[in-house]
Amino acid sequence: QVQLVESGGDLVQPGWSLRLSCLSSESIVKFNTVAWYRQTPGKQREWVALITRGGLTDYRDPVKGRFTISRDDAKNTVYLQMNSLKPEDAAVYSCTATGPGGQYWGQGTQVIVSS
Repeated sequence: QVQLVESGGDLVQPGWSLRLSCLSSESIVKFNTVAWYRQTPGKQREWVALITRGGLTDYRDPVKGRFTISRDDAKNTVYLQMNSLKPEDAAVYSCTATGPGGQYWGQGTQVIVSS
């Protein structure tokens, strides 16, 4: 069973940066895509960014130009660099990996953006 563990969430002020990490228990090369989602209380989980096995990336419009998703295959880790954070970015961020064996989710890491 694949395990994904997110880390890096924190309390930051608007305009600050954070880097989230998603560590996989298995090689991330096996996954077709790895994505970050976020969820706030009372709202549906929403997709934020994804990266393919080949390194192609895509982003939700509100985060384009501020967030960057990347991967380090040697470390089995996918990152989400978040810059110029806004209060509306506050959420629990989760990563998900999709491959031949199915789709896997981590438990999430909380990001709080507040002055």
